[in-house]
Amino acid sequence: MAEAQTAPIELFYWPTPNGWKISIMLEECGLPYVVRPVNIAKGDQFRPEFLAISPNNRMPAIIDPEGPGGQPISVFESGAILQYLGRKTGLFYPADERQRVAVDEWLFWQVAGLGPMAGQAHHFRIYAPEKFAYAIERYTREVGRLYGVMDRRLADREWLGDAYSIADMATYGWARLWERQGQDITAFPHVQRWLKQMEARPAVQRGLAVRADDRDKTNLAADPAAQKILFGLGLPGVAGKPAGSER
Repeated sequence: MAEAQTAPIELFYWPTPNGWKISIMLEECGLPYVVRPVNIAKGDQFRPEFLAISPNNRMPAIIDPEGPGGQPISVFESGAILQYLGRKTGLFYPADERQRVAVDEWLFWQVAGLGPMAGQAHHFRIYAPEKFAYAIERYTREVGRLYGVMDRRLADREWLGDAYSIADMATYGWARLWERQGQDITAFPHVQRWLKQMEARPAVQRGLAVRADDRDKTNLAADPAAQKILFGLGLPGVAGKPAGSER
């Protein structure tokens, strides 16, 4: 890190796989931060003050009061936040171009593949008011394919990149929920080993612990009102569209 951070970064957060990415990264980097809860089950993501920094009405987002040139900057989208923090600190995001490309490949694989597909598996397997066998099979199978891709990648290496990186942090929060996605983790032994490595890291444990009680107290499967908010049902201008971050 070029200079020590003196003012805390504001983390707009809820304890979900996407939120965990950033709490883990902040803990790994040792950056001071303060949590600004965004209760996605109550519609906090639609508040004007949050939309001003995250126009896609999704958390996480950050405000860094000590951004480029010493001026504040806000960043939304979890992958962009991870890259920003990696560049800012020089940690977990290599400067070497070949190594950085490898990290970017697996970061984008997560944000464009594993996250959305696992989120759909969660939705149709757990939250959807009607159980559509085709959708459940479609997304469960696709998540299984992606686990196979990751398992092959990890067969001859410890981490997704050449070293532990933001790609691992981005992927972990989703992969640790393999049971909810209908997967048999023993079918992916290299992923299983990697999960244990991730779980053993103290900063990962601290990142997962951030407002963990909020997750424990929220039962979306049994809360139709929260489902309407989270999944965009009955909200003006967003009917039929996801309204927040998947769990």
